[in-house]
Amino acid sequence: MAHGSELVDLVHHRIEDFLADRSTILRSISADLGPLDAFSKRFLSGGKRFRARFCYWGWAAVAPGGDDLAAERDPIIAAAAALELFHAAALVHDDLIDNSDTRRGAPSAHRLFESLHATSGWTGDAGEYGRAAAILLGDLLLGWSDELLDEGLDLLEERTTVRAARAEFMRMRTEVTAGQYLDILEERAWLTRPDSEQRSRAERVIVYKAAKYSVEAPLALGAAIASAAPAQLDALRAYGLPLGIAYQLRDDLLGVFGDPEVTGKPAGDDLREGKRTMLIAIARERLAPGERVRLDELLGDPLLTAEQISDLQSSIRRSGAVDDVESLIAGHLAAATSALEGAPLDPAATFELRALAEAVSRRIS
Repeated sequence: MAHGSELVDLVHHRIEDFLADRSTILRSISADLGPLDAFSKRFLSGGKRFRARFCYWGWAAVAPGGDDLAAERDPIIAAAAALELFHAAALVHDDLIDNSDTRRGAPSAHRLFESLHATSGWTGDAGEYGRAAAILLGDLLLGWSDELLDEGLDLLEERTTVRAARAEFMRMRTEVTAGQYLDILEERAWLTRPDSEQRSRAERVIVYKAAKYSVEAPLALGAAIASAAPAQLDALRAYGLPLGIAYQLRDDLLGVFGDPEVTGKPAGDDLREGKRTMLIAIARERLAPGERVRLDELLGDPLLTAEQISDLQSSIRRSGAVDDVESLIAGHLAAATSALEGAPLDPAATFELRALAEAVSRRIS
């Protein structure tokens, strides 16, 4: 059975093979495209591969014979790898939108291109070049994710299955893009919205920017490739959505309190970026008026000092918002795992899905 590192290796090798082929195309056009080739490989070389894992186990939970069908894995491994390419594209664009300097402890894509410009003696503004090149890199990875998915789906004989899988992928793209827009909207429009709506608006961003995209959609894509029955797909969605919410709530906590040595992002990065998360919405409900005003004044200032970050962290902790978010995570985790009880899914795959639920909801990076 393809557990843990074996599954990650299968996906990694599929990505490597795909990129090697596309590298040949790029280099046949011009040697100047070397950075696009090198940076695409760099951004796809690591990560926890959670989306790929959910996609695979969504398939194994439904496929007749479950995970023992090693000979029929090629379509699902290609789809899982396609999700990783899509995720890399989203990260490149997300870092650009957030003006983030780092990703996984290394320079973000636009900073890499900016550095390339600065060290090459080219004319013009290095930052402008970095931003433009990163947009193109993200677009390239986005297009490649479609190509890789199609390579996998072309191996399936049943056209109805192909259409269902493609529909899941397209819906995911629409939802996560909509969620990303809602995220940047909340960072800028929150002052014009009633305080009573901030929690519900934060949850809407969670659902569409992260929960569906990170967990539910990969599960549904894998299940669709296995020609899931409606009851099986319903069970996986009932598991995937609350788990995806728990996943993002944990991410919100790490964005404020995570250890930079582990997360690969600066301490309090979400505070500098002004993320209007569920954590912030709850803190605003609980803080005294004076502390709430200070939070609103400082949140989103890219020049926050370490001392100001520490003060905001302490204020948020004292409000009880961290404990509330931990309780929400526990509740969503319980809802996700209970959805698997008695579900018409393969028992071995269900075991793996339970383990994944624990991993994503309790992670430290």
